[in-house]
Amino acid sequence: MYRDTGISRKKRFSHMGVGSLRENAYIRGKHDCAMPRKEYQEINTCAELTERVQELGILPFLRLLGDGWSAEEMGSEEVQYTTLPDGGWEWPMWKWKGEVIRESGCAYGKFIDGKACFISKDWWPDFCNYRRHRFPLPEEGSLDDMILQTLRENGSLTTRELRAACDFVGKNMRGKFDTYVRRLEMACRVVIEDFVYPVDRHSREYGWGWALLTTPEARFGREACAPDRTPEESRERLACHLRDILPRCDEQLLDFILK
Repeated sequence: MYRDTGISRKKRFSHMGVGSLRENAYIRGKHDCAMPRKEYQEINTCAELTERVQELGILPFLRLLGDGWSAEEMGSEEVQYTTLPDGGWEWPMWKWKGEVIRESGCAYGKFIDGKACFISKDWWPDFCNYRRHRFPLPEEGSLDDMILQTLRENGSLTTRELRAACDFVGKNMRGKFDTYVRRLEMACRVVIEDFVYPVDRHSREYGWGWALLTTPEARFGREACAPDRTPEESRERLACHLRDILPRCDEQLLDFILK
């Protein structure tokens, strides 16, 4: 059981981008294109989620396009977000994310339409290769570059530590900082390697936790971020894989996922 933050459920999910899904014209028109090729057993444990990430290779955490292609939709009722009579909440699947990242060695971050996604260690090289082709390194001296250099110098930092180190303090600065970090994650320049939770006076973890950020090079090594393939070859490999796990995946959906 986790302590209530005093924030409504709608606002809790807003920072994950859930509220904006209905506004996406592509999602409204193609909501059923991401239906997985086969029906999967419901996920009931962290180990099962880890196996599903390894099996599918690319798996959004929350509902993204509908009809099953997300950890949330594959999870059983027992692992979903639940409010408690005392005002608290529990969400087993949310708490599993760090363990899945550690056990599987996968990448985790806001990789698809600015939304959180697991990418297995096997598929990371191609995903990174193609995405970096689309999003070159930040311009030297830019705020994006400053954030990235600060993270490189420190190895890994929680979001709040990195925000403070980059002097994003004061009114409205948290939102601005999150926008820069999300952009770096989309560009495969930053990944989440774990989650850190505050503890109460009884040594119990609570809250949503802070993402522990690092660079892909620090987590996977340089070779894993620059395979011996052209970006176009990496895209074709990804396209074949996505069409295999999402049989109704057309070129428009591929562009949406890989853009």
